[in-house]
Amino acid sequence: MLIAQVSDLHVCAPGQLANGVVDTNAMARDAVRAVAALQPRPDALLLTGDLVEAGGPESYAHLLELLAPIELPLYPLAGNHDERESLARAFEGRIGPHTARLPGFWQYAAALGPLRLLALDTVVPMKGHGALCARRLDWLDQRLTEDATPTLIAMHHPPFATGIGHMDEMGLLEGAEALEAIVRRHGQVQAILCGHLHRSIQVRFGGTVAMVCPSTAHQIALNLLGSSADGYVMETPGFQLHLWHGGRLVSHTAPIGDFGGTKPFA
Repeated sequence: MLIAQVSDLHVCAPGQLANGVVDTNAMARDAVRAVAALQPRPDALLLTGDLVEAGGPESYAHLLELLAPIELPLYPLAGNHDERESLARAFEGRIGPHTARLPGFWQYAAALGPLRLLALDTVVPMKGHGALCARRLDWLDQRLTEDATPTLIAMHHPPFATGIGHMDEMGLLEGAEALEAIVRRHGQVQAILCGHLHRSIQVRFGGTVAMVCPSTAHQIALNLLGSSADGYVMETPGFQLHLWHGGRLVSHTAPIGDFGGTKPFA
């Protein structure tokens, strides 16, 4: 089982630029080409982070148009730039097979061969930070209790502080400790896959590993001063591949770009 994860595409309506500067649509096309060219072909595509720059039907229609060359089951999450209702309407009929959707939230379960995916909704409407309320956490606990299949949890806001001050202020401000306790009780959780931070970051969390996927567009500036002002940099974009291999999860971060192809060692 091979799962590709792309994150924080920030797709705009056609002709628009994110922050008035970044051509996230062109960069999303590059990401789609990179994923579509993968060999072996992934079994599913997980979409985390902010899928669009500004929620709305036109942006989601453009997102789906850009994703069309990837003929894989799609498993999207909602980010703080997204609108749950618009996302749900856009992906109805396009999302891969799933069950147990939680009413009122974009939260669901999906069987992915030998793995199970539990997609959590951390969105607080009209806010940058995230939260997991009792309903969302109870749903997670119930899903983990009912099935011991090796499980991936996917969510937008990472449930840990990173040291990047302005992003930690927009982190998961409610429910992180309760989430960690739930994960610690259920040993089948192989990893927690996140977006939002536009960087590759890993940490131990609840007896497993939580990781952030880099963005297909701009990256958040790596500033660990604690009180750093916000900012982004045009570092190399990337995506992640999660391979279930030999009874364990192996995750790779892949840069997006033309680097001259593979060359043999002398």
